[in-house]
Amino acid sequence: MKTILITGASSGLGKATAKLFQAKGWHVIATMRSPEKETELSGLDNITLLEMDLTKPGQVENTVAMAIGSADIDVVLNNAGYGLAGPFEAYSAEQIGKQIDTNLTGVLRVAHPFVKYFRENQRKGLFITVTSAVAIAASPFASVYTATKYALEGWSESMNYDLSAFGIQFKTVAPGGIKTNFGSGALVLEQHPAYEPLWNKMMLGFQDGSLIHFSEPEEIAAVIYQAATDGKDQQKYAAGKDALALSAKRKELGFEAHRKEITRYYQA
Repeated sequence: MKTILITGASSGLGKATAKLFQAKGWHVIATMRSPEKETELSGLDNITLLEMDLTKPGQVENTVAMAIGSADIDVVLNNAGYGLAGPFEAYSAEQIGKQIDTNLTGVLRVAHPFVKYFRENQRKGLFITVTSAVAIAASPFASVYTATKYALEGWSESMNYDLSAFGIQFKTVAPGGIKTNFGSGALVLEQHPAYEPLWNKMMLGFQDGSLIHFSEPEEIAAVIYQAATDGKDQQKYAAGKDALALSAKRKELGFEAHRKEITRYYQA
């Protein structure tokens, strides 16, 4: 039986992915900040709940050691994170620091001990990191969030070069919109009156479906499962109708032409 460790498994995409892998016969180590509150996953066979907050280095270290001691882990899914939305100048230094610590540094914090574990003990291993469609093409009002997701794409590419000789692979899954609670508890929103016209234009695009398509979390989980099991030498997987369309458009037009097209849309 193969084992996957998933961060941020208490809700949304993380929970949907945990349930899918469990249904496919995997052992799932589902980590979350408050495992004592989880009732659905705790009732399923071959799911182990562990407490882990990515922003607490000591807890991350202890939880990873506990996970490694309990099973031979094959896949690490870096899923935990949240969105910080709004104009950059409206963010506080604390908000910027927390976004980076959770979405970027937290991922590296979890991955660091697993690299040694995979290299020395397993001689193989797979990291899958959930990024975002904003790492395919950026959108307004997500500057720091986008920075963390672009960074994770670059980190994964670089790590592939470092570790491919050891049988260790890094993949990324970039979802578009997902029908989860990401828009509530997992989203920190700041607004500024100077940016209201642009904000309203973006909100209109969300509402009429021209900018984003909200996929079911199970649809994105299926792409994660594909990435974990297809055996392909492939790093990037777009996930969801909108992310796939965005990826195709950027490939078709190229960076500069696509950037200018997006700019025209928001200035119209």
